[in-house]
Amino acid sequence: MPSRHRILVVDDEASMRELLEIILTNAGYEVSSSGTVEAAQKLLREKPFDVVVTDLRMGANRTAGMELLSWMHENVPAVPAIMITAHASVETAIEAMKRGAADYIMKPFTNDEMRLIVKRAIDQRNLLRENVALRKDQATRGKIENIIGKSPAIHKVMEMIRRVAGLPSTVAIHGESGTGKELVARAIHQLSDRADKPFVAINCGGIPENLLESELFGHKKGAFTGAVEDKEGLMVVADGGTLFLDEIGEMPMALQVKLLRVLDNNSVMPIGGTGEISVNIRIISATNRDLEKMVEESTFRKDLYYRLNVIPIIVPPLRERVEDIPLLARHFVNSHAQRMGMNHLTLTQEALDGLAAFTWAGNVRELENVLERAVALCNGSVVDLHDLPPHIANFVAEPHPGISSLPPGGLDLECVISDLEVNLIKQALHRGKFSQKKAAELLGLSPRSFRYRLQKYNLDTE
Repeated sequence: MPSRHRILVVDDEASMRELLEIILTNAGYEVSSSGTVEAAQKLLREKPFDVVVTDLRMGANRTAGMELLSWMHENVPAVPAIMITAHASVETAIEAMKRGAADYIMKPFTNDEMRLIVKRAIDQRNLLRENVALRKDQATRGKIENIIGKSPAIHKVMEMIRRVAGLPSTVAIHGESGTGKELVARAIHQLSDRADKPFVAINCGGIPENLLESELFGHKKGAFTGAVEDKEGLMVVADGGTLFLDEIGEMPMALQVKLLRVLDNNSVMPIGGTGEISVNIRIISATNRDLEKMVEESTFRKDLYYRLNVIPIIVPPLRERVEDIPLLARHFVNSHAQRMGMNHLTLTQEALDGLAAFTWAGNVRELENVLERAVALCNGSVVDLHDLPPHIANFVAEPHPGISSLPPGGLDLECVISDLEVNLIKQALHRGKFSQKKAAELLGLSPRSFRYRLQKYNLDTE
Protein backbone atom coordinates (compact mmCIF):
# COMPACT_ATOMS: atom_id res chain seq x y z
CA MET A 1 0.00 0.00 0.00
CA PRO A 2 1.41 3.40 -0.92
CA SER A 3 2.47 5.44 2.08
CA ARG A 4 2.63 8.99 0.80
CA HIS A 5 -0.52 9.47 -1.27
CA ARG A 6 -2.50 12.47 -0.07
CA ILE A 7 -6.23 12.22 0.62
CA LEU A 8 -8.55 15.16 1.30
CA VAL A 9 -11.70 14.39 3.32
CA VAL A 10 -14.56 16.90 3.00
CA ASP A 11 -17.53 16.51 5.42
CA ASP A 12 -19.40 18.89 7.71
CA GLU A 13 -19.76 16.23 10.44
CA ALA A 14 -16.70 16.22 12.70
CA SER A 15 -17.30 12.58 13.73
CA MET A 16 -17.30 11.41 10.09
CA ARG A 17 -14.15 13.38 9.33
CA GLU A 18 -12.42 11.85 12.34
CA LEU A 19 -13.52 8.32 11.36
CA LEU A 20 -12.25 8.71 7.80
CA GLU A 21 -8.97 10.21 9.01
CA ILE A 22 -8.39 7.17 11.23
CA ILE A 23 -9.30 4.63 8.53
CA LEU A 24 -7.17 6.20 5.84
CA THR A 25 -4.22 7.14 8.06
CA ASN A 26 -4.04 3.54 9.28
CA ALA A 27 -4.05 2.46 5.64
CA GLY A 28 -0.85 4.47 5.13
CA TYR A 29 -2.21 7.66 3.54
CA GLU A 30 -1.46 11.26 4.43
CA VAL A 31 -4.88 12.72 5.27
CA SER A 32 -6.17 16.30 5.46
CA SER A 33 -9.76 17.31 6.13
CA SER A 34 -12.15 20.25 5.87
CA GLY A 35 -15.74 20.92 6.90
CA THR A 36 -16.81 23.18 4.03
CA VAL A 37 -16.51 23.40 0.27
CA GLU A 38 -14.71 26.72 0.57
CA ALA A 39 -12.08 25.28 2.94
CA ALA A 40 -11.59 22.30 0.60
CA GLN A 41 -11.05 24.59 -2.38
CA LYS A 42 -8.41 26.51 -0.41
CA LEU A 43 -6.54 23.31 0.44
CA LEU A 44 -6.72 22.08 -3.18
CA ARG A 45 -5.17 25.36 -4.33
CA GLU A 46 -2.34 25.14 -1.80
CA LYS A 47 -1.03 21.60 -2.35
CA PRO A 48 -1.60 18.56 -4.55
CA PHE A 49 -3.91 15.71 -3.54
CA ASP A 50 -4.31 12.28 -5.07
CA VAL A 51 -7.96 11.71 -4.09
CA VAL A 52 -10.80 13.76 -2.61
CA VAL A 53 -13.45 11.98 -0.51
CA THR A 54 -16.48 14.24 -0.11
CA ASP A 55 -19.98 13.99 1.33
CA LEU A 56 -22.82 14.87 -1.01
CA ARG A 57 -24.84 16.87 1.57
CA MET A 58 -23.32 19.34 3.99
CA GLY A 59 -25.70 21.03 6.41
CA ALA A 60 -28.64 22.55 4.60
CA ASN A 61 -26.88 22.41 1.24
CA ARG A 62 -28.06 19.19 -0.44
CA THR A 63 -25.69 19.56 -3.41
CA ALA A 64 -22.50 20.81 -1.70
CA GLY A 65 -20.52 17.80 -2.91
CA MET A 66 -21.79 18.39 -6.47
CA GLU A 67 -20.65 22.01 -6.29
CA LEU A 68 -17.19 20.91 -5.17
CA LEU A 69 -17.10 18.38 -8.00
CA SER A 70 -17.92 21.08 -10.58
CA TRP A 71 -15.21 23.31 -9.15
CA MET A 72 -12.68 20.47 -9.26
CA HIS A 73 -13.57 19.73 -12.88
CA GLU A 74 -12.61 23.28 -13.79
CA ASN A 75 -9.58 23.74 -11.53
CA VAL A 76 -8.05 20.33 -10.69
CA PRO A 77 -9.47 17.95 -13.32
CA ALA A 78 -6.77 15.33 -12.77
CA VAL A 79 -7.76 14.72 -9.11
CA PRO A 80 -10.39 11.94 -8.76
CA ALA A 81 -13.30 12.48 -6.35
CA ILE A 82 -15.24 9.85 -4.39
CA MET A 83 -18.79 10.80 -3.37
CA ILE A 84 -20.25 9.66 -0.04
CA THR A 85 -24.02 9.33 -0.15
CA ALA A 86 -26.95 7.97 1.82
CA HIS A 87 -29.08 5.21 0.30
CA ALA A 88 -31.77 7.71 -0.70
CA SER A 89 -29.26 9.72 -2.76
CA VAL A 90 -27.92 6.96 -5.01
CA GLU A 91 -29.39 8.50 -8.17
CA THR A 92 -27.78 11.82 -7.34
CA ALA A 93 -24.45 10.10 -6.76
CA ILE A 94 -24.69 8.39 -10.15
CA GLU A 95 -25.36 11.80 -11.70
CA ALA A 96 -22.22 13.04 -9.95
CA MET A 97 -20.23 10.26 -11.59
CA LYS A 98 -21.55 11.36 -14.97
CA ARG A 99 -20.16 14.78 -14.17
CA GLY A 100 -16.71 13.43 -13.39
CA ALA A 101 -16.69 11.70 -10.00
CA ALA A 102 -14.47 8.61 -10.02
CA ASP A 103 -16.76 6.54 -7.77
CA TYR A 104 -19.25 6.69 -4.90
CA ILE A 105 -19.77 4.85 -1.62
CA MET A 106 -23.02 4.48 0.33
CA LYS A 107 -23.54 4.98 4.04
CA PRO A 108 -23.10 3.02 6.16
CA PHE A 109 -19.81 1.59 4.87
CA THR A 110 -17.17 -0.66 6.36
CA ASN A 111 -13.52 0.24 6.82
CA ASP A 112 -12.49 -2.28 4.16
CA GLU A 113 -14.98 -0.84 1.66
CA MET A 114 -13.57 2.65 2.14
CA ARG A 115 -9.95 1.47 1.84
CA LEU A 116 -10.78 -0.54 -1.30
CA ILE A 117 -12.57 2.29 -3.08
CA VAL A 118 -9.79 4.79 -2.31
CA LYS A 119 -7.13 2.35 -3.50
CA ARG A 120 -9.07 1.77 -6.71
CA ALA A 121 -9.26 5.51 -7.40
CA ILE A 122 -5.50 5.88 -6.85
CA ASP A 123 -4.74 2.89 -9.09
CA GLN A 124 -6.89 4.37 -11.85
CA ARG A 125 -5.13 7.71 -11.55
CA ASN A 126 -1.70 6.05 -11.61
CA LEU A 127 -2.69 4.12 -14.74
CA LEU A 128 -3.81 7.35 -16.42
CA ARG A 129 -0.51 9.02 -15.53
CA GLU A 130 1.45 6.05 -16.91
CA ASN A 131 -0.54 6.15 -20.17
CA VAL A 132 0.09 9.86 -20.59
CA ALA A 133 3.80 9.38 -19.86
CA LEU A 134 3.95 6.47 -22.31
CA ARG A 135 2.30 8.51 -25.07
CA LYS A 136 4.75 11.35 -24.50
CA ASP A 137 7.68 8.93 -24.51
CA GLN A 138 6.49 7.26 -27.72
CA ALA A 139 6.00 10.65 -29.36
CA THR A 140 9.50 11.72 -28.38
CA ARG A 141 11.11 8.49 -29.54
CA GLY A 142 9.06 8.53 -32.74
CA LYS A 143 10.27 12.02 -33.50
CA ILE A 144 13.92 11.10 -32.93
CA GLU A 145 13.61 8.01 -35.09
CA ASN A 146 11.90 9.79 -37.97
CA ILE A 147 14.09 12.89 -38.17
CA ILE A 148 17.32 11.26 -39.33
CA GLY A 149 20.61 13.07 -39.55
CA LYS A 150 23.72 14.32 -37.80
CA SER A 151 24.48 17.40 -39.89
CA PRO A 152 24.45 20.87 -38.31
CA ALA A 153 21.68 21.87 -40.74
CA ILE A 154 19.27 19.13 -39.60
CA HIS A 155 20.24 19.56 -35.94
CA LYS A 156 19.18 23.19 -36.25
CA VAL A 157 15.77 22.07 -37.51
CA MET A 158 15.40 19.56 -34.68
CA GLU A 159 16.26 22.21 -32.12
CA MET A 160 13.60 24.51 -33.58
CA ILE A 161 11.05 21.70 -33.36
CA ARG A 162 11.77 21.27 -29.66
CA ARG A 163 11.57 25.01 -29.02
CA VAL A 164 8.29 25.68 -30.81
CA ALA A 165 6.37 22.47 -30.02
CA GLY A 166 4.99 23.79 -26.74
CA LEU A 167 3.97 27.19 -28.15
CA PRO A 168 0.51 28.07 -29.50
CA SER A 169 1.93 30.13 -32.39
CA THR A 170 1.46 29.28 -36.07
CA VAL A 171 4.48 27.73 -37.78
CA ALA A 172 5.43 28.06 -41.45
CA ILE A 173 7.72 25.35 -42.81
CA HIS A 174 9.72 26.34 -45.90
CA GLY A 175 11.71 24.00 -48.10
CA GLU A 176 12.04 22.34 -51.48
CA SER A 177 9.82 19.44 -52.48
CA GLY A 178 10.83 16.17 -50.89
CA THR A 179 12.75 17.62 -47.94
CA GLY A 180 10.34 16.26 -45.30
CA LYS A 181 8.21 19.26 -44.37
CA GLU A 182 5.25 17.12 -43.24
CA LEU A 183 7.62 15.06 -41.10
CA VAL A 184 8.64 18.26 -39.30
CA ALA A 185 4.98 19.25 -38.83
CA ARG A 186 4.12 15.85 -37.34
CA ALA A 187 7.12 16.05 -34.99
CA ILE A 188 5.93 19.44 -33.72
CA HIS A 189 2.46 17.99 -33.11
CA GLN A 190 3.79 14.89 -31.35
CA LEU A 191 5.89 16.93 -28.95
CA SER A 192 3.10 19.42 -28.17
CA ASP A 193 0.33 19.22 -25.59
CA ARG A 194 -2.00 18.48 -28.52
CA ALA A 195 -0.35 15.11 -29.18
CA ASP A 196 -3.41 13.10 -28.08
CA LYS A 197 -5.65 15.12 -30.40
CA PRO A 198 -5.99 14.82 -34.21
CA PHE A 199 -3.26 15.71 -36.69
CA VAL A 200 -5.08 16.50 -39.92
CA ALA A 201 -3.10 17.11 -43.13
CA ILE A 202 -4.37 18.39 -46.47
CA ASN A 203 -2.54 19.29 -49.68
CA CYS A 204 -3.92 22.63 -50.86
CA GLY A 205 -2.51 22.11 -54.34
CA GLY A 206 -3.96 18.65 -54.89
CA ILE A 207 -7.69 19.49 -54.64
CA PRO A 208 -9.80 21.70 -56.95
CA GLU A 209 -10.83 25.06 -55.44
CA ASN A 210 -14.53 24.24 -54.93
CA LEU A 211 -13.74 20.89 -53.30
CA LEU A 212 -10.96 22.38 -51.17
CA GLU A 213 -13.37 24.85 -49.58
CA SER A 214 -15.80 22.05 -48.73
CA GLU A 215 -13.00 19.84 -47.38
CA LEU A 216 -11.66 22.57 -45.11
CA PHE A 217 -14.81 24.33 -43.94
CA GLY A 218 -17.52 21.72 -44.46
CA HIS A 219 -20.96 22.34 -45.94
CA LYS A 220 -24.64 22.10 -45.16
CA LYS A 221 -27.12 19.90 -47.00
CA GLY A 222 -28.33 21.64 -50.15
CA ALA A 223 -25.55 24.26 -50.14
CA PHE A 224 -24.68 23.33 -53.72
CA THR A 225 -25.48 20.69 -56.30
CA GLY A 226 -24.44 17.33 -54.93
CA ALA A 227 -24.50 18.39 -51.26
CA VAL A 228 -26.98 15.69 -50.24
CA GLU A 229 -26.02 15.76 -46.55
CA ASP A 230 -24.13 17.85 -44.03
CA LYS A 231 -20.35 17.45 -44.19
CA GLU A 232 -18.01 18.26 -41.32
CA GLY A 233 -14.94 20.21 -42.46
CA LEU A 234 -11.39 19.18 -41.62
CA MET A 235 -11.00 22.27 -39.43
CA VAL A 236 -13.73 20.93 -37.16
CA VAL A 237 -12.28 17.41 -37.34
CA ALA A 238 -8.93 18.84 -36.15
CA ASP A 239 -10.51 20.64 -33.18
CA GLY A 240 -8.13 20.50 -30.23
CA GLY A 241 -5.29 19.32 -32.45
CA THR A 242 -3.21 20.45 -35.42
CA LEU A 243 -4.20 21.30 -38.99
CA PHE A 244 -1.33 20.95 -41.47
CA LEU A 245 -1.84 22.94 -44.68
CA ASP A 246 0.69 21.60 -47.17
CA GLU A 247 1.50 23.65 -50.28
CA ILE A 248 -0.26 26.69 -48.80
CA GLY A 249 1.02 28.79 -51.72
CA GLU A 250 -1.47 26.98 -53.97
CA MET A 251 -4.51 28.10 -51.95
CA PRO A 252 -6.84 30.34 -54.01
CA MET A 253 -7.23 33.97 -52.90
CA ALA A 254 -10.91 33.52 -51.98
CA LEU A 255 -10.05 30.75 -49.53
CA GLN A 256 -7.14 32.75 -48.14
CA VAL A 257 -9.70 35.30 -46.89
CA LYS A 258 -11.72 32.57 -45.14
CA LEU A 259 -8.57 31.06 -43.61
CA LEU A 260 -7.57 34.47 -42.27
CA ARG A 261 -10.95 34.74 -40.54
CA VAL A 262 -10.40 31.37 -38.87
CA LEU A 263 -7.02 32.53 -37.57
CA ASP A 264 -8.52 35.79 -36.28
CA ASN A 265 -11.78 34.47 -34.77
CA ASN A 266 -11.12 30.76 -34.08
CA SER A 267 -14.39 29.92 -35.79
CA VAL A 268 -15.49 28.21 -39.01
CA MET A 269 -18.47 28.98 -41.25
CA PRO A 270 -19.54 25.92 -43.31
CA ILE A 271 -20.68 26.52 -46.88
CA GLY A 272 -24.40 27.26 -46.74
CA GLY A 273 -24.32 27.58 -42.96
CA THR A 274 -25.92 30.33 -40.90
CA GLY A 275 -23.84 30.03 -37.75
CA GLU A 276 -20.13 29.75 -37.00
CA ILE A 277 -18.54 26.78 -35.25
CA SER A 278 -15.86 27.51 -32.65
CA VAL A 279 -12.62 25.59 -33.12
CA ASN A 280 -9.35 25.32 -31.21
CA ILE A 281 -6.70 24.37 -33.74
CA ARG A 282 -3.04 25.05 -34.29
CA ILE A 283 -2.25 25.71 -37.93
CA ILE A 284 1.07 24.65 -39.42
CA SER A 285 1.64 25.47 -43.07
CA ALA A 286 4.27 24.38 -45.55
CA THR A 287 5.36 25.52 -48.99
CA ASN A 288 8.13 25.16 -51.55
CA ARG A 289 7.22 28.50 -53.11
CA ASP A 290 8.58 31.97 -52.35
CA LEU A 291 5.62 33.48 -50.47
CA GLU A 292 7.32 36.85 -50.09
CA LYS A 293 7.60 37.11 -53.86
CA MET A 294 3.98 36.00 -54.21
CA VAL A 295 2.95 38.77 -51.81
CA GLU A 296 4.82 41.29 -53.97
CA GLU A 297 3.05 39.91 -57.04
CA SER A 298 -0.34 40.11 -55.24
CA THR A 299 -0.95 36.36 -55.61
CA PHE A 300 -0.82 35.74 -51.86
CA ARG A 301 -2.39 37.91 -49.17
CA LYS A 302 0.12 39.92 -47.15
CA ASP A 303 -1.99 39.79 -43.96
CA LEU A 304 -2.32 36.00 -44.19
CA TYR A 305 1.42 35.63 -44.86
CA TYR A 306 2.26 37.44 -41.63
CA ARG A 307 -0.32 35.42 -39.64
CA LEU A 308 1.08 32.12 -40.91
CA ASN A 309 4.76 33.01 -40.80
CA VAL A 310 4.96 33.81 -37.08
CA ILE A 311 7.61 31.12 -36.57
CA PRO A 312 9.37 30.08 -39.81
CA ILE A 313 11.34 26.84 -40.04
CA ILE A 314 13.54 26.25 -43.09
CA VAL A 315 14.16 22.59 -43.95
CA PRO A 316 17.49 22.29 -45.82
CA PRO A 317 17.75 20.49 -49.16
CA LEU A 318 19.67 17.23 -49.19
CA ARG A 319 22.62 18.81 -51.00
CA GLU A 320 23.21 20.97 -47.90
CA ARG A 321 23.33 17.95 -45.59
CA VAL A 322 25.41 15.48 -47.59
CA GLU A 323 26.79 13.90 -44.41
CA ASP A 324 23.27 12.64 -43.66
CA ILE A 325 22.97 10.66 -46.89
CA PRO A 326 24.66 7.45 -45.58
CA LEU A 327 22.40 7.47 -42.49
CA LEU A 328 19.30 8.02 -44.58
CA ALA A 329 20.37 5.44 -47.14
CA ARG A 330 20.89 2.70 -44.53
CA HIS A 331 17.56 3.57 -42.90
CA PHE A 332 15.63 3.36 -46.17
CA VAL A 333 17.33 0.14 -47.25
CA ASN A 334 16.55 -1.53 -43.92
CA SER A 335 12.93 -0.33 -43.80
CA HIS A 336 12.15 -1.36 -47.39
CA ALA A 337 13.90 -4.70 -46.98
CA GLN A 338 11.83 -5.39 -43.88
CA ARG A 339 8.62 -4.34 -45.62
CA MET A 340 9.39 -6.65 -48.55
CA GLY A 341 10.15 -9.57 -46.21
CA MET A 342 13.80 -9.68 -47.19
CA ASN A 343 16.86 -10.48 -45.12
CA HIS A 344 19.11 -7.71 -43.85
CA LEU A 345 20.76 -5.81 -46.69
CA THR A 346 23.95 -3.77 -46.68
CA LEU A 347 25.18 -0.98 -48.94
CA THR A 348 28.65 -1.17 -50.45
CA GLN A 349 30.98 1.74 -49.88
CA GLU A 350 30.94 2.39 -53.63
CA ALA A 351 27.14 2.73 -53.53
CA LEU A 352 27.29 5.03 -50.50
CA ASP A 353 29.95 7.18 -52.17
CA GLY A 354 27.85 7.33 -55.32
CA LEU A 355 24.73 8.38 -53.42
CA ALA A 356 26.69 11.08 -51.60
CA ALA A 357 28.14 12.41 -54.87
CA PHE A 358 24.80 12.68 -56.66
CA THR A 359 22.88 16.01 -56.57
CA TRP A 360 19.35 15.16 -55.43
CA ALA A 361 16.86 17.48 -57.12
CA GLY A 362 14.01 15.55 -55.42
CA ASN A 363 15.79 15.56 -52.06
CA VAL A 364 15.00 12.90 -49.44
CA ARG A 365 11.89 11.68 -51.24
CA GLU A 366 13.91 10.97 -54.38
CA LEU A 367 16.59 9.21 -52.35
CA GLU A 368 13.99 6.97 -50.72
CA ASN A 369 12.36 6.10 -54.05
CA VAL A 370 15.73 5.25 -55.58
CA LEU A 371 16.62 2.95 -52.70
CA GLU A 372 13.22 1.25 -52.74
CA ARG A 373 13.92 0.38 -56.38
CA ALA A 374 17.44 -0.80 -55.54
CA VAL A 375 16.20 -3.05 -52.73
CA ALA A 376 13.53 -4.58 -54.97
CA LEU A 377 15.92 -5.32 -57.83
CA CYS A 378 19.20 -6.20 -56.12
CA ASN A 379 20.53 -9.76 -56.03
CA GLY A 380 21.84 -11.24 -52.81
CA SER A 381 22.29 -9.31 -49.61
CA VAL A 382 24.25 -6.33 -50.92
CA VAL A 383 23.14 -3.15 -52.69
CA ASP A 384 25.91 -1.98 -55.00
CA LEU A 385 26.38 0.99 -57.34
CA HIS A 386 25.12 -1.01 -60.34
CA ASP A 387 21.81 -1.61 -58.46
CA LEU A 388 21.09 2.12 -58.58
CA PRO A 389 19.19 3.65 -61.54
CA PRO A 390 21.34 4.28 -64.64
CA HIS A 391 21.08 8.07 -64.43
CA ILE A 392 22.70 7.94 -60.98
CA ALA A 393 25.25 5.23 -61.74
CA ASN A 394 26.29 7.03 -64.95
CA PHE A 395 26.42 10.39 -63.20
CA VAL A 396 28.77 9.23 -60.45
CA ALA A 397 30.80 7.10 -62.87
CA GLU A 398 31.91 10.24 -64.71
CA PRO A 399 35.52 11.17 -63.87
CA HIS A 400 35.81 13.70 -61.10
CA PRO A 401 39.14 15.33 -61.88
CA GLY A 402 40.95 16.45 -58.80
CA ILE A 403 44.38 16.81 -60.33
CA SER A 404 46.65 19.26 -58.54
CA SER A 405 49.92 18.19 -60.18
CA LEU A 406 50.95 16.75 -63.51
CA PRO A 407 51.17 12.91 -63.42
CA PRO A 408 54.57 11.41 -64.33
CA GLY A 409 53.21 10.03 -67.57
CA GLY A 410 51.45 13.24 -68.54
CA LEU A 411 47.73 13.62 -69.33
CA ASP A 412 45.23 14.62 -72.00
CA LEU A 413 44.41 18.18 -70.94
CA GLU A 414 41.45 18.56 -73.30
CA CYS A 415 39.92 15.35 -71.97
CA VAL A 416 40.41 16.40 -68.33
CA ILE A 417 38.85 19.80 -68.96
CA SER A 418 35.94 18.26 -70.87
CA ASP A 419 35.26 15.77 -68.07
CA LEU A 420 35.33 18.54 -65.51
CA GLU A 421 32.95 20.74 -67.53
CA VAL A 422 30.47 17.91 -68.15
CA ASN A 423 30.43 16.91 -64.51
CA LEU A 424 29.89 20.46 -63.24
CA ILE A 425 27.20 21.15 -65.87
CA LYS A 426 25.31 18.01 -64.78
CA GLN A 427 25.52 19.02 -61.14
CA ALA A 428 24.32 22.54 -61.95
CA LEU A 429 21.35 21.14 -63.89
CA HIS A 430 20.37 18.87 -61.00
CA ARG A 431 20.76 21.62 -58.44
CA GLY A 432 18.77 24.04 -60.60
CA LYS A 433 16.01 21.46 -61.13
CA PHE A 434 16.96 21.30 -64.84
CA SER A 435 16.35 24.99 -65.40
CA GLN A 436 18.97 26.14 -67.91
CA LYS A 437 18.73 29.68 -66.58
CA LYS A 438 19.43 28.62 -62.98
CA ALA A 439 22.18 26.22 -64.02
CA ALA A 440 23.89 28.95 -66.05
CA GLU A 441 23.72 31.32 -63.05
CA LEU A 442 25.29 28.66 -60.79
CA LEU A 443 28.21 28.35 -63.20
CA GLY A 444 28.57 32.08 -63.82
CA LEU A 445 27.78 31.66 -67.52
CA SER A 446 25.49 33.58 -69.83
CA PRO A 447 22.48 31.61 -71.14
CA ARG A 448 24.00 31.64 -74.61
CA SER A 449 27.36 30.29 -73.40
CA PHE A 450 25.59 27.62 -71.35
CA ARG A 451 23.54 26.46 -74.36
CA TYR A 452 26.73 26.27 -76.42
CA ARG A 453 28.25 23.84 -73.90
CA LEU A 454 25.10 21.72 -73.84
CA GLN A 455 25.32 21.34 -77.60
CA LYS A 456 29.08 20.81 -77.51
CA TYR A 457 28.81 17.87 -75.11
CA ASN A 458 25.43 16.65 -76.43
CA LEU A 459 23.85 16.86 -73.00
CA ASP A 460 20.14 16.21 -72.56
CA THR A 461 18.57 18.72 -70.13
CA GLU A 462 15.67 16.34 -69.47
